[in-house]
Amino acid sequence: MEQQRYEDLKTGEKGAIISIIAYLCLSAIKLVIGYAGNSEALRADGLNNATDIVASIAVLIGLRLSQKPADQDHPYGHWKAETVASLMASFIMMAVGIQVLFGAVSSIFEGKHEAPDLISAWTGAFCAIVMYFVYRYNKRLAAKINSQAVMAAAKDNLSDAWVSIGTVVGIVGAALGLPWLDPVTAVLVGFLICKTAWDIFRDASHHLTDGFDEDKISAFRKTVQRVQGVKGVKNIRARNYGSNAVVDVVILVKSNMDIRVAHDIADEVEHALKLSHGVYDVHVHIEPN
Repeated sequence: MEQQRYEDLKTGEKGAIISIIAYLCLSAIKLVIGYAGNSEALRADGLNNATDIVASIAVLIGLRLSQKPADQDHPYGHWKAETVASLMASFIMMAVGIQVLFGAVSSIFEGKHEAPDLISAWTGAFCAIVMYFVYRYNKRLAAKINSQAVMAAAKDNLSDAWVSIGTVVGIVGAALGLPWLDPVTAVLVGFLICKTAWDIFRDASHHLTDGFDEDKISAFRKTVQRVQGVKGVKNIRARNYGSNAVVDVVILVKSNMDIRVAHDIADEVEHALKLSHGVYDVHVHIEPN
């Protein structure tokens, strides 16, 4: 199973690379046309994509570091590098979101309300479609390989698609006689960037502080209780190493049970959790009931 996880992380690199290529192309297009077409919102969107390049590179580095085998300094492996990469990506995105907000608000108070060229709207619409397809690809890939970092990249892709749609709305509105709508949309773009950054930060920090989904733990408990020979579950805990779930469970068995039979039950508990929930590793402790 460990080898499979390494292969999954290698596959996950494709999603990060595709994101990097898409962001390189789209940020260049948006910034050039944003300045040429006098669109504050499109320039803000382009800056967002420029930072997404750095965030995607951080995800790619994290995925590669996660593939390093366990060593003397990291006896449990380097799995958490994937989560750290997601955390770093959120910091980068938050910094850019604040920068975009500051620039857009300054533009509003300066009274700079020239209507942008409609080519900016067509650019935003095209970029939104491209990012939506990148999001679909990364979402499927993240679900397939169970990667937190790739899922964070997918969330960022979807956020960028919505940001581009909002940019189009602002530009079209400005062209129809509401020029102030373009910088106002840039403010909304900044808020969306910050929100996405916060969501990724919250998920990554939750994993790094050993937080775990209570519903999943409840499902683990039910699976263990269904194993023949288990009289009860005294305690069950779980944590994440990157995208790998590790479970510690204390089960109750008959006090007069042969130690070899109890050991077989523990093996069956481990097998059931791995088979039913894709748990990476299970530690089973047996206590007499």
